[in-house]
Amino acid sequence: MEDLTLSTLPKTWIFDLDGTLVEHNGYKTKGEDILLKGAKEYLDGLPPEDKIVILTSRLEQYRERTIDFLKKNSIRYDEILFEMPMGERIVINDRKPSGLDMAAAINVERDCFELPQVIREK
Repeated sequence: MEDLTLSTLPKTWIFDLDGTLVEHNGYKTKGEDILLKGAKEYLDGLPPEDKIVILTSRLEQYRERTIDFLKKNSIRYDEILFEMPMGERIVINDRKPSGLDMAAAINVERDCFELPQVIREK
């Protein structure tokens, strides 16, 4: 996977939950969530000034159980949104006058936490 070159500005990271941070539908098929290898370490490695938003299609009835799992495993996040549609997630943002693109999208294989190495511009 190619490196991701980003500015030194603080960022907003948006992560899907099932299949990206935890095993897809593990809470249904196995009765519990299973954290994907490398997910916690990646989130822990993000700068403290960055924000982390988690999106999930899970119903509200799973909110408490999901948040308890995240707390138990010390998963860092700032916001979590439930009952998101199952379709594509589309991020639209403006480009800075300098030409800096203010949005990036990364698609990963389900249940395989593999993200590019982040290179921060000087």
